[in-house]
Amino acid sequence: MSITSSMYTGAAGLNSHSDAMGIISDNIANVNTVGFRASRANFSDVLGGLMAGSHVGAGSMIGSVQTLFAEGALLGTGNATDLAIRGDGFFVVSGTIDGVTSQYYTRAGQFQADADGFMVTAQGLRLQGYGLDGAGNLQTTPGDLQLDSSALPPTATTTAGIEANLDASQEIDPTPFDILDPGSTSDWSTSVTVYDSLGEPHQLTLFFKKTQDVPSGQWDVHVATAGSDVDPQVAQDYTELGVGTLDFDTAGALTASSLASVNVPWYGAAPASITLDFGTPTSAGGTGLDGITSYATASAATAVQQDGNGTGELTEFSITADGTIEGRYSNGQTRTLGQIVTARFLSNEGLERHGESLFAATGQSREPVLGVPGTRGHGELISGSLEGSNVDLAREFVTMIAVQRGFQSNSRTISTADEMLTELVSLKR
Repeated sequence: MSITSSMYTGAAGLNSHSDAMGIISDNIANVNTVGFRASRANFSDVLGGLMAGSHVGAGSMIGSVQTLFAEGALLGTGNATDLAIRGDGFFVVSGTIDGVTSQYYTRAGQFQADADGFMVTAQGLRLQGYGLDGAGNLQTTPGDLQLDSSALPPTATTTAGIEANLDASQEIDPTPFDILDPGSTSDWSTSVTVYDSLGEPHQLTLFFKKTQDVPSGQWDVHVATAGSDVDPQVAQDYTELGVGTLDFDTAGALTASSLASVNVPWYGAAPASITLDFGTPTSAGGTGLDGITSYATASAATAVQQDGNGTGELTEFSITADGTIEGRYSNGQTRTLGQIVTARFLSNEGLERHGESLFAATGQSREPVLGVPGTRGHGELISGSLEGSNVDLAREFVTMIAVQRGFQSNSRTISTADEMLTELVSLKR
């Protein structure tokens, strides 16, 4: 190898170390870029000619640039649409970057809902997931994830239940029950809000009157609603919808109930049949203790429930670990709005970098395997957090020093070869 060749060998070393410094600079520049994946320069030697029958080197070059896919630190934001993946996987986004429309993959979970309800990145790429079909069920084929922000339609009440105690020590009042004066002619009452087919709320009031002490307790229950709520309307505070009997054994358990349901001709809405759940009496194989009981304590309700609801506006939504987007509505209801999918690859290192923290699939990465977060190797989603860059600044600075020393050494190789060449030329003088 000649002196001149040594200079070219040193120049090759300068070029490779300059390229390595560029990669380090890029890593450090993106230390705060969400979802950024650091790169590493892998040096390779360059073969020159033969010397004494053996190949000799001709310097170094960057043989490959390897992307490192170690996880970055989680950064809490509190914003529901900020997402991070704990474990393997990438968010799938679709759109146009640099004039190329395709699917891309990213760990940067800075999403937001656009004016049309699509979940998008800052660049307008649409997040992929399972949307809802016409029946409100999750689709089986992923696509652009669009959140349905329309109002939740009302649901008419079909079942109403009560958990309460009727005071077994209540004295029997012989005054008959009067719907025109229910408060004075009953022993206790409670109400439950129910809804008609239009989502209009109504009060269903239950008046209880004790009728028997021995050989066991017995109460009448009168079910009523406002006179103006039924068709035809009645000019009185209450109109009776049904009456029945509740029987209890000497242990206070419900043994029988004669009132199973009431029919309500709602004014301006569809008629309704409402099943009344007072618990499972012992005559029906139940314990008689899961609804209304009759112990020697004050009459009181512990819980009332019904299955209807009024119209609800979407107020907020949350995203669970499996990517399910749950909408919360002003009427207290919740509904699934969609589900995010993530992608896994046979080789993450085979992905092609496209900038904006985006990657594209290649033949080396193989095709993506789409799946639900938290299943079959797909990492779980963390809502309200972002994954930061995985750049290790300490390591980058150490590598920078090593590259700088390598650059200086190669510079010294060239200057030394130049001195030798100068010495050689001076021999002629």
